[in-house]
Amino acid sequence: MTALQFLWFILICVLFSGFFFLEGFDFGVGMAAGIIARNDEEKSTMLEIIGPHWVANETWLVTAGGAMFASFPLWYASLFSGYYIMFLLVLAGLILRGVSFEFVEHAETHRARNLWYIVFVVGSLLAPLMLCIIFFSMIQGIPINAKGDAHLAFFDIINWLSIVGGIAGVLLSLIHGLNYTRLTTTGVLRERARNLNKILYPILFVGEVVVALLVIFQTDFFQKKPISSTIIILLIVLMSLMGAWGTWKDHEGWSLAGSGLSLVSVVILIFNGLFPRVMIANNPANDLLVANSSSSPMALGIMTIVVCVLLPIVLAYFIWSYTLFTKRMASNGKVND
Repeated sequence: MTALQFLWFILICVLFSGFFFLEGFDFGVGMAAGIIARNDEEKSTMLEIIGPHWVANETWLVTAGGAMFASFPLWYASLFSGYYIMFLLVLAGLILRGVSFEFVEHAETHRARNLWYIVFVVGSLLAPLMLCIIFFSMIQGIPINAKGDAHLAFFDIINWLSIVGGIAGVLLSLIHGLNYTRLTTTGVLRERARNLNKILYPILFVGEVVVALLVIFQTDFFQKKPISSTIIILLIVLMSLMGAWGTWKDHEGWSLAGSGLSLVSVVILIFNGLFPRVMIANNPANDLLVANSSSSPMALGIMTIVVCVLLPIVLAYFIWSYTLFTKRMASNGKVND
């Protein structure tokens, strides 16, 4: 394994981490809109607090997929061909949520607006659920032949770990979105978000224990990397505790950081357990490795130069876009001065 191969494996982990941190609260706000928003004004406010950011946040997923295609084409081919139906459902969720932003603004009747609000909620739920099911099913080992082709049956994808991991990912995204709602709104939406999180955090802790036990017994993470896997599991719980503390003490920033870093830690757990593999086969002889799944050294070198040039520009844009929209919104959709 070369330094560039390792670098791009880490970079893909960073891209997925950024996606779940940023798009995670978008998904959560979308789901929360169906729970804490009671009228058109409140639902409109939930859309507006993520309106300036959701498109840019989704680019992290597109960039992660593109980086995987360019740097590890065998990984990309095996993952996306084996899970093509699941990724189609992810895409459907993203499309449903995306079009709801436009159609709800042009709906001429109350009934039509409610329909697109429901579509917004469903799309926000479907995408993270499918993504988490994909990630948690692939770490158990899947049928991959000697050529790297993945042929998955229904129960290779849908099983206890993937279902519980999918639900836990959705719950953590919802909590993350509620924390973002607290940070960006005032009035009843903020209070409802805080009260709901007081209920959800204890449920989350139970879910994290169940997921940890399933990871221990249904993956080889703790056999191959017991120390690092244990540390990361504890980090997930610690970050969730920080988010819960911020909720009870009414510190929105700490809550958002805690829930976001919990999602990031889950991604790190998965990539830590995968390394030096990129896909785990039922037959260890057919594992796809970082060392034998990457592009040529020249391609990786050129891509690294491009990243070094473009990354500062992209980061500057994200910082600028989030500092531009810092004022809280009232529950009636108006910006507070």
